[in-house]
Amino acid sequence: MSNAGNVGLIPAATILLVRDGAAGLEVFMVVRHHKIDSFSGALVFPGGKVDKGDTHDSVRARIDGAEGLDDWEFSMRVAAIREAYEECGVLLARDERSGNLVDAARLTALEPLREALNKNELQIGDLLEKGGLRIAADLLTPFAHWITPNLMPKRFDTRFYLAAAPEDHLAAHDGSESVDSVWIRPSEVIAELEAGKRTIVFPTRMNVLKLGRSANVAHAIGTARVSPIVTVEPKIDGKVLRIPAEAGYDVTEEPLTNVRG
Repeated sequence: MSNAGNVGLIPAATILLVRDGAAGLEVFMVVRHHKIDSFSGALVFPGGKVDKGDTHDSVRARIDGAEGLDDWEFSMRVAAIREAYEECGVLLARDERSGNLVDAARLTALEPLREALNKNELQIGDLLEKGGLRIAADLLTPFAHWITPNLMPKRFDTRFYLAAAPEDHLAAHDGSESVDSVWIRPSEVIAELEAGKRTIVFPTRMNVLKLGRSANVAHAIGTARVSPIVTVEPKIDGKVLRIPAEAGYDVTEEPLTNVRG
């Protein structure tokens, strides 16, 4: 689904990294730094804006699972994987020779390249070439697509993806854009929100609730693969925010006073 016609929207991608914990499905989330201009202080999924380097030809030459994707979808998948690597150190990529997924030892060896990527000294295509890697975009499953309401001063066109976190990758916040991180069950996220312990923006809360319908990773990914993606562009109607019922969320409207937290 291309959204190239929406002039003024900032393309962005978000990734829901999930694993099976002792008590059920867990998702990795980070707390945004208070100085970040978007969602400061909020508990969010790792993600961010698409970079110009995400669409470079050098990336197209080193990616698995991009067959048939238009430029918009391609850039979203690359951005999701790049942001997860930059922000929490999880890299969904394969060795170009063996085809094996990057393991913990390889991650350690790649750390200088990650630091350069974070400092904008390298683009993702450079990292792939220098590291001898291919992006594993085939490990991403589209989960949701949200567009910021048109009355907001800054509007994002955001694709949410679901991916099983590699078992030996140690996800952790970067200390820059995010200042804390947690593996947490969806039900715990909602409980902490209701207890006033967390700040969570409306799209994040809706997708946490959606994810919480699954008891484990296999069910979450399997469900997402067969569920159509309905674009959600909330509409403000008086003091209420409305979203389309066909998007499949637990609610279709929300008081504006509840949208931030």
